[in-house]
Order: sequence, then structure tokens, then C-alpha cells
Amino acid sequence: MPFGFRIDRMPWTRIFSGIIAIILALGGTILGGWYFTAGLAILVYLAQLEYFQLVRAKGILPAGKTTIIVSQALLIISTLSNNLADAVLPVAGTFICFYLLFQPKLASIADISTSILGLFYGGYLPSYWVRIRAIDSAGTSNLALNGFWPADWGHFSALPTGLAITLLAFGCIWAADIGAYTMGRLFGRTQLSNISPKKTVEGAVFGVAGSVAVALLGSWSLGWPLWSITGTALGLLIGATSLLGDLTESMMKRDAGVKDSGQLIPGHGGILDRADSYVFTAPLVYYFVVLLLPLFSS
Repeated sequence: MPFGFRIDRMPWTRIFSGIIAIILALGGTILGGWYFTAGLAILVYLAQLEYFQLVRAKGILPAGKTTIIVSQALLIISTLSNNLADAVLPVAGTFICFYLLFQPKLASIADISTSILGLFYGGYLPSYWVRIRAIDSAGTSNLALNGFWPADWGHFSALPTGLAITLLAFGCIWAADIGAYTMGRLFGRTQLSNISPKKTVEGAVFGVAGSVAVALLGSWSLGWPLWSITGTALGLLIGATSLLGDLTESMMKRDAGVKDSGQLIPGHGGILDRADSYVFTAPLVYYFVVLLLPLFSS
């Protein structure tokens, strides 16, 4: 079938495990507060284990345990105070360097650089999801541990701002991933990059288009100023950066000589294989909402 695939060849294991993952992600996101932080902390921990496994496959000896510990501390501090979170990054990086410098075996440049990348890529960038979820959430919690559960599901715009934006960003990423994967399998003919041979230009275009469509719907629902412009901009931003994150993780796997970062999720591989689209997206969405969106209101 040149433009399709048989129903008995559908990746049902991948689809089922993906649905379960989405349900768990939605539950933690809606609850917010420390529930969201706890769920993200588990994901960060598992993702960093996979990252350091890739690094060690290259014969590099990073400060894995130390980096994981300071990354968990970063998530906790991000929940307590956004301002303090930015101060933690250089302090944590300095601490990691000190740890490596005083090891019995002389640390290499690769040991230090991969440790710092593990902190930045695996801890600091994902911590922005905590910041996004916490936007204007003060006073909206109605559960213990700063949790929240909607009393009215009828209006998307009635949700706390941080929750609405987080759900919108997730929706854009899911649309981009599903669009790229499905349409790439159906119509993909032109290879996008040697980094990931299965990715196609056609799939990437459909993926970005799906992200833009969801962002337009969300920006209209939230009543954003100039919603057609801001929605398109956000959709393009998320679609492009989610693809960039996917390719970056593929590059690391290719360099390490492995197909998947792990085997935790049936049909999907490891945590990094599923979370790669979220890493670079988080800070860009946060600053788009906090810094750029207000400019359209003025």
C-alpha cells in the first residue's frame, strides 16, 4: 500500500502504552502543586538515568548521582520560588565541578561537560514545566499540598492560567508528535535528516501544522490578544522545538550506538524517547507567555 498501512500492522502496544502515559500525565498536570512536582521528579530521575547510561556507553565517567541529586533539589526549589531556581543552576554546576575535581581519578573535560549537560538538559530545562504550571496558581488550590481539582469542566478559559497553558502546550506537542508520526508513515517520502532516517519532511510539516492548529484553538479559547497571530506563533514555536528536541535525543542515541534510550515504555523505548519533545519546549513556552504575550496586550 503506497499511501497507507494495514490495520493488523498498527502498533497497538505503542498506542496503548501512549494512552496510559497521557492519562497519567494529565492527572498529575491537573492536580498541580507538589503532585505535579513529584510526578515530574520521577520522570527527571528516570530520564537522567537513561542519559548517563548513554554517556557511559561512550566510556565517559560523569558525576551521575551528584547531578541527579542537585536536579531533584532544583525541582523542589522551583516549586517554592521561581526566582531562586535560576540561582541554583550555577551553584549546582559549581558543586558538580568541585565533586569531579576531588575524585581519586583525574576527571576529563568530557566527564565535566557531560555532567553539566545532564544538569542543564535533564534537570534545569524540565524545571520550567513547574514554573508554567505555577503561573497565577496562588489562591486556586483546593486540595492538600497546593493541589487543585476543577469544580467546573465546562470552560477551558475558567481553569487556572498555569494549568490552561500547560495543557495547551502538551496538546501542541501531542499534535506535533501524532501528526509527524502518522502522516510520516502515510505520506513520508523525503528524509528530513541523517540523524533520524525514519523522520520525513512531510511528517515534520504535518506535525508543525498540527501544533499550530491546536495553538490557534487554545489561544482563541483563552481570549489572547490577536489570537490568530499569537496562536500561530506559539504553535510554530512548539512544533519546531519539539522536533528539535526529538532530533537532539536521536543524535545522542546515534552517538552512543543504541536504538532506544531504554525499554521502560512498551512500544516507545525509554523515558527520553518520549520526553525529548518536552525538554527545549518548556522554557520557550514560559518566556513566550511571561514576556512576549503581554507585549500584544499593550
